[in-house]
Amino acid sequence: MSPGSLLFQTTVPRLTLSRTPAFWTTAGLLLLVLAASGVPTPLYRVYQEQFGFGPGTLTAVFGIYALALLAALLVVGGLSDHVGRRPVLVGGLLLQAVSMVVFLVADGVGWLMTARILQGLSMGALTGTLGAMLLDTQRPRRPLGPLMNSVAPGVGLSLGAVSASLVVEYVASPTRWVFAVLTAVLLLAAAAVSLLPETSPRTPGALRSLRPAVRVPRPQRTAFLTALPAVVAVWALGGLYLSLGPSLVAGVFGIENHLVGGLLVLAMQGTAAAGAVLGRNLHPQRAMVAGASVFAVGVTGTTAAVLSVQVAVLFASAVVSGLGFGLAFLGAVATATAGVAPTERAGLLSSVFVAGYLSFSVPAVLAGMAAGVVGLEAVTEVYAVVLVALALGAIAGVRLRRRRAEGEPVAAPARLPEPQLPG
Repeated sequence: MSPGSLLFQTTVPRLTLSRTPAFWTTAGLLLLVLAASGVPTPLYRVYQEQFGFGPGTLTAVFGIYALALLAALLVVGGLSDHVGRRPVLVGGLLLQAVSMVVFLVADGVGWLMTARILQGLSMGALTGTLGAMLLDTQRPRRPLGPLMNSVAPGVGLSLGAVSASLVVEYVASPTRWVFAVLTAVLLLAAAAVSLLPETSPRTPGALRSLRPAVRVPRPQRTAFLTALPAVVAVWALGGLYLSLGPSLVAGVFGIENHLVGGLLVLAMQGTAAAGAVLGRNLHPQRAMVAGASVFAVGVTGTTAAVLSVQVAVLFASAVVSGLGFGLAFLGAVATATAGVAPTERAGLLSSVFVAGYLSFSVPAVLAGMAAGVVGLEAVTEVYAVVLVALALGAIAGVRLRRRRAEGEPVAAPARLPEPQLPG
């Protein structure tokens, strides 16, 4: 046998991370892509000055990202349950790198729209897959998957926003620096996926899974609907801060410093991560009720800040709202995913994020359109009232479910037909 043929018959073992390093590597990838999605927030005002557009166009650029993400979640959200996690992760990270290149060369609103669409599509593919990978690789005796899925949005988005704010404030040509670095990092991340173990074996039904659907397994439907108001409320506030937060600081409070807008995002999103950590040992429904209560107080404080034009009150209310965000979303994720079968994890988590990103995008776009007519101050006040009502609705829903579970009689109006969720 020739040396060449011996070489080709030799099997080189592939380096694969064990459970714990794989879990934390996956968490790092999730933080990276969320940070990349938060980077454009402080740059929107830079683009406004360069390309000359108003709040309506700004929130349209913001909203089209979330709509593209939703489309991807609905189509490929459960694909990794059939073809494996790693192929979807590599494809999503490469597409994310392409979106950074488009941002890098953008010279008009059309380019920004294209970049955000590509970024949204990649995030839609990555969100449910990375979330499912965290559940796959967590230690059974110390399940940190729901906690990381809840902490990551706050940490990642605020890290991206604050980092970009610093670059905008202190570096010439900030957009070139930000997106060139992110392109390189995302390409390295795509290569790093080869180190992760494949935790989802190939199963039939990959093509069928591409049909747009909200995939909520029947055993999880009641829990999903219980968690839904909390998910809607907290993500809608996140959408307002990430799209119009810096504009609110400049337009209502008269502060033009770009870093302050980024710090406002950090005050809310960063403390959301802290709220999730603080509530990690609470029962899921108790965490959701406590979080919704704190969230309602914080959002009420936002209204007070706008009415009094006190920036200190605005930041304090952002911190309180963020704590409630983290607690409520942790409880919602843990409630909705309790007992879900491994082969349905990515699809269910994608459905949770479909609800989240719909709430993240549509209200923010409507708020941006209304701001051009009635002003940011009035829009923020109405927005806050709706979010407080949703938070209180989430609390009432959990308590009603508890009473029914305990077999107590409940005086309630006639039930509407239960929504029929596909899948």
